[in-house]
Amino acid sequence: MIDQSPIVVLAQGVLAWNRWRRVTPSDTVHGPVSKTADRPNLREALLIRASLAEINLSYVDGCMINLAGADLRRANLREAVFYTANLAQAQLESANLLGADLREANLKAANLSRVQSKLATFSMADLQGANLREAILTQSNFCEASLGQVDACMADLLGCDLSYSDLQNSTLYTANLYRARLKRANLGSADLREVNASQANFQEAELRETDLSMAILSLANFVGASLHKATLKLANLSLANLCMASLSHANLHRAMMLGINAIGANFYRAKMNGCNLSEADCRETILSEATLRQANLSGANFSRANLGGADLRGANLRGADLREANLWDVLIDEHTQLEGAKLPDGFKWP
Repeated sequence: MIDQSPIVVLAQGVLAWNRWRRVTPSDTVHGPVSKTADRPNLREALLIRASLAEINLSYVDGCMINLAGADLRRANLREAVFYTANLAQAQLESANLLGADLREANLKAANLSRVQSKLATFSMADLQGANLREAILTQSNFCEASLGQVDACMADLLGCDLSYSDLQNSTLYTANLYRARLKRANLGSADLREVNASQANFQEAELRETDLSMAILSLANFVGASLHKATLKLANLSLANLCMASLSHANLHRAMMLGINAIGANFYRAKMNGCNLSEADCRETILSEATLRQANLSGANFSRANLGGADLRGANLRGADLREANLWDVLIDEHTQLEGAKLPDGFKWP
């Protein structure tokens, strides 16, 4: 049987295929394959809606294969090459995709829940509407991939490259994005509640109307990012870099923003009641008409910032630097604390 064509063997069913794989010489199956010619060849095979649960397709050459709607649950696709393959609506639940090559593959509406996919390549793949719930995708490459409306709740995307990807309207509730790269990614209207995105790179990313409530965003890079009307209630942004970011009309109610870099950022009309901006660098920041009631702004640097019309009632501004800041029409009351603050004219509050 070992001399038969792979497609002929596959036509005999999963049991026959897996038996053939076990007796095939190990240098072409079990070890790392250096050349495409060394891989079992399933190029351009037509396997629409095929029943292939638990099949061993590790290391195969499946370029341009058509597996649309196929059942590949618990299949072994380790280091397989599925470049430009069609896996639309395929069932890949709990499959092993470790190191697999799925560049430019069609995975629309595919079920990849609970897959093991560390170090896989999905660059420029189409995963719109796919199910990635509880998938382990650590250090995988999704650069320029289409991930609109995916369900990636509880997915592990640690260290993934999602640069320039489209994640509009996606659901990543409680997902792990620790140290993920999302430069210029489009996350508009996405659900990122309670995600762990500590040290993630969101440089110049689109996060308009995105929900980041209770997210862990400490030490994250948001330089030049758009967070217009984003929701960041109770989010932890401690030591994050928000330089030149746009957060106009954003909801930052009780957000932890300790020591952030917000130089030149735009918080116009942002809702920031009860937030903690202690020791933040807000030089030249726009905070006009922002609501900062009961906010902790102690020790923050607001030099040359625009706070015109801001609501600072009950805010703690002890030791804050307000030199050359615009405080026109700001709202303060008897609970606003200004002890030791440096005022716009350079004098210190008694």
